[in-house]
Amino acid sequence: MVALRFKFAAAGLLVAAGGTAIAQQMAQPQPVLRPAPAAAPAPAPATAGALPRTQALFSGDVAANQFPGVVGVFGRGDAPAMVVAAGKIGDEPGAPATDQDSLWRVYSMTKPITAMAAMILIEEGKMRLDQPVSDFIPAFKTMRVQISPDSLETRPATKPITIRNLLTHTAGLGYTIITKGPLLKAYEDAGITPFTSDAKTEAQLRLKRPATLEAFANKVATLPLIAEPGTKWSYSIGLDVLGRVIEVASGQSFDGFLQQRIFTPLKMNSSYFQVPASEARRLATGYFIAGNNRVPLDPGATSVYLQKPSFPYGGAGLVTSAGDYDRFLHMLQNGGTLDGVRILKPATAKLAMSNLLPTGVIYPGAVSATGGTTNPQGFGAGGSVTLNDVPGGPAKGTYGWGGAAGTIAWVDPVNQVRATIMVNYLPGDKWPLRAESTKAVYADLAPYLLRK
Repeated sequence: MVALRFKFAAAGLLVAAGGTAIAQQMAQPQPVLRPAPAAAPAPAPATAGALPRTQALFSGDVAANQFPGVVGVFGRGDAPAMVVAAGKIGDEPGAPATDQDSLWRVYSMTKPITAMAAMILIEEGKMRLDQPVSDFIPAFKTMRVQISPDSLETRPATKPITIRNLLTHTAGLGYTIITKGPLLKAYEDAGITPFTSDAKTEAQLRLKRPATLEAFANKVATLPLIAEPGTKWSYSIGLDVLGRVIEVASGQSFDGFLQQRIFTPLKMNSSYFQVPASEARRLATGYFIAGNNRVPLDPGATSVYLQKPSFPYGGAGLVTSAGDYDRFLHMLQNGGTLDGVRILKPATAKLAMSNLLPTGVIYPGAVSATGGTTNPQGFGAGGSVTLNDVPGGPAKGTYGWGGAAGTIAWVDPVNQVRATIMVNYLPGDKWPLRAESTKAVYADLAPYLLRK
């Protein structure tokens, strides 16, 4: 059992109470968070190329000392992206101002990128949406299902886990945010912790974590499922396992495939599983908010993300910039193409952003700290999907997801708008930034929306 347990919180990680590392840092003087103002002055009407309501929101939150800084990159059609920024990337003296090139831990916003990598291979016929995972990872051939959450007693699974199941969190796999009791301990004992938080915790997790993606996936296959495959939505390590499937199907390393097929062609030059030392100056400090204190959990200058991870984590491993992530969303907004480079065919992109849940399965909404789109929701390839138009907000078919540290990203193909918002604090739902920013963006862009 690690001293500081991080739990994936539907978009990433949450910190459990009583962590030793946190307690040690809390002994030092910490900045005090002031309450947000009751209301901000009404901004001027939106004008072309301007997002005044969004800027007022960001500036107000930073002025209220809710976080050191925030940046958003927003797009409408193929017009130049709009950048809204406030504050700095950390509380440290001399910390740079936030901008579209600042680097952030996006945690579970890694999942949509992993999912689209899988969709590339589906489009190429190297895997099928409903193909058994055991075709690529034989260890998954014979799975067992937990009979009761109170024990590790199991029964044979009657259905195979499929690629669709991994993409939509319906495989029956666990995650420390939702797994409880003896199965949670079994996950911890097996080192099924595919994430990086801070240096002290990382050193403890590596004592048990499998050293390669192949070994990780094979170890997962030895553990009981929490539900029969294809019968229940339950947030999971499915996208991490999918990283290994991508390796086998493509014949390349997972991170190598992402680089060759997504990052390089989209000119996403600031997306890393390991941040180069030369880029540390751009990396935001990660914080944990405890009561009225903001604790520097992972300072950018000495971040654990400067170290090589055990293996590339397809569910929560990336550090990237708002500018890079906007290019990924822009590609999806355009039906798979950006700047004349095609990543996916239009039909494949549309399929990926549609409701892919197995028949009879309902997405009940995200657990604490998750991003996702506005309810009612379905679930597509690695992200949630809006099933009905929201008056004054996202249209049907809006696709997106968030990360544990407060980040959020979504694309609305009908209205041809997209948003990427970056901050780094845990828990990610400490402040209502996600919901408030979505409202602000749509209010700013109201005159230009195709569907009003």
